[in-house]
Amino acid sequence: MEHQGLSTNMRRILLLINCLILAVGICGGPLMMRLYYVEGGSRIWLSSWLQTGGWPLTIVPLAILYLYRRKIEGPDAKFYFITPRIFVASFIIGIATGVDDFLYSWGGSKLPVSTSSLLLAAQLAFTAVGAFFIVKLKLTPYSTNAVVLLTVGAVLLGIRANGDRPEGVTSKAYILGFIMTLLAAALYGIILPCIELMYLKAKQSITATLVLEIQMVMCFAATAFCTVGMIANKDFQAMSREAKQFNLGEARYYTVILWTAIIWQCFFVGVIGVIYCSSSLMSGVMIAVLLPVTEILAVVFFNEKFSGEKGLALFLSLWGFVSYFYGEFRQTKKQKNKSSETEIMATTHTESV
Repeated sequence: MEHQGLSTNMRRILLLINCLILAVGICGGPLMMRLYYVEGGSRIWLSSWLQTGGWPLTIVPLAILYLYRRKIEGPDAKFYFITPRIFVASFIIGIATGVDDFLYSWGGSKLPVSTSSLLLAAQLAFTAVGAFFIVKLKLTPYSTNAVVLLTVGAVLLGIRANGDRPEGVTSKAYILGFIMTLLAAALYGIILPCIELMYLKAKQSITATLVLEIQMVMCFAATAFCTVGMIANKDFQAMSREAKQFNLGEARYYTVILWTAIIWQCFFVGVIGVIYCSSSLMSGVMIAVLLPVTEILAVVFFNEKFSGEKGLALFLSLWGFVSYFYGEFRQTKKQKNKSSETEIMATTHTESV
């Protein structure tokens, strides 16, 4: 039977798997979205919808887990674990995710991937601050240093806001895209600690099944929100027309749409899995630490300019990541030493008695 008390090794294996899934999503998602815009796509609500539209894929692992439980427990195996209270909380966070998807899609339509990815790195700073207030996570000098460095990196990019403006994008639209992307990073920096808080307040075991159920409800709510936007903007009617005008051809238009939804779903499954195995801040760190990979891929596939400002912002971001990880390493080492001292003292006390 699934249970929360996973062994340390099993938790590490699950964390590694979720980190790999997250890597596929965070590196591939922005590139697929940019490909859609570069090759003639222009529907922002559709792009937002694709970020969570792959939620039905979650049914596959849920079905496998249910069959596994049924094999172990027989007919008494529970079909689902999510309670009405958690369902409502997940749905509300899902709506917020839908808003975040729209902000990010708007920004992504106006900015190069390399710029939007650097801005999203600031999400780690927002996550750290959000985790401090929402789940009372203690900030060490190292994590505080990381927050400052990432914030400075974002400000540095803002100084030369027009330096890498894509062709056909006005100065006003570029600045608006810059602001929208930064707002998306800030909002997601609040969403991640809220997910962690939901786990802490669940009043039940947080199993792999429950984690997937929460993720599915969140993505369904976000998709429903974006569907309303698509209907209001008449995106469904425009899709066939846009497909015919797509630079790569009509068939590849739908291929891009399909794979965008699948890859973004990897991102959401990975994010919520990392929070389950570790913490919301760790999830934020993983998103940010994959930044250089996304940067390089954007330069390779879209021939984007990599200016001195971007290079310096990237350096500050990497410095922030190293600072955070070093702080985590020291904290873990300190806790291990403290546990060892406690065990020695307990053993000595027992022997003396």
